[in-house]
Amino acid sequence: MVLFDELVDSGRAISKVLRAGIIPSKMEIMDKHSLIAVEEYASLGLPTDVEAILLIELDGHPLAIEEEMKRVADACLGANARNVRVAKNELEEQQLWQARKLVSPAIVKIKPTKISEDATVPRSKIPEMFQRLKEIREKYNVHLVVFGHAGDGNLHPNIIADQRDEEEMRRVELAVEEIFEAAVMLGGTLSGEHGIGLMKSPFMEMELGPDGLHMMKLIKYAWDPQNMLNPGKIFPEPGQRFELRHEQ
Repeated sequence: MVLFDELVDSGRAISKVLRAGIIPSKMEIMDKHSLIAVEEYASLGLPTDVEAILLIELDGHPLAIEEEMKRVADACLGANARNVRVAKNELEEQQLWQARKLVSPAIVKIKPTKISEDATVPRSKIPEMFQRLKEIREKYNVHLVVFGHAGDGNLHPNIIADQRDEEEMRRVELAVEEIFEAAVMLGGTLSGEHGIGLMKSPFMEMELGPDGLHMMKLIKYAWDPQNMLNPGKIFPEPGQRFELRHEQ
């Protein structure tokens, strides 16, 4: 577990570790808001006075792991990590990974509506994406929680809100729009895991451009001329806009 006083520094550490040629078997990010939520939910003894932690797991021959642990620590400390802690035993290791698994159930205890995104950026752009997420959180005053698969740039910026609050949901919509815009501008994609479905379809042209979107429609038509497979999904209708407030 690597502790950071700045979220952006954790992003720099991710890039430094990967540039060093180290491929962790697991590399997960949890920001301060996810740490606080999990600690209130399960009391695991997590640090809540930091801005982010990285959970890193290495595998391989014991001698090789010892060497890689030192290189990982050097890379993280070189990115202004406060501290690097190594699990002392299997129980401590299990508790750390359990903390990561508990983020989703923990954050929905804060507010009832969870908008779960999985915008993905190139790993070299993670620090910039973290900076943009901080700015978006402050700009729209939303409860934005950042966690995800740091090793492949697959981030999960979740926003917790109350769908009954129209004004809050409008701010959430604007924040989500800027999250997608930031990911695409940094060379990323709208979705690393969850897919496009209905909610992200208004942003498809932003990522693909009009020609790319048209080509995808032609491919879909070639396979499905009667539009029987997932009708109305992925491709936006003319003039369709992103809206959360009336979703059920």
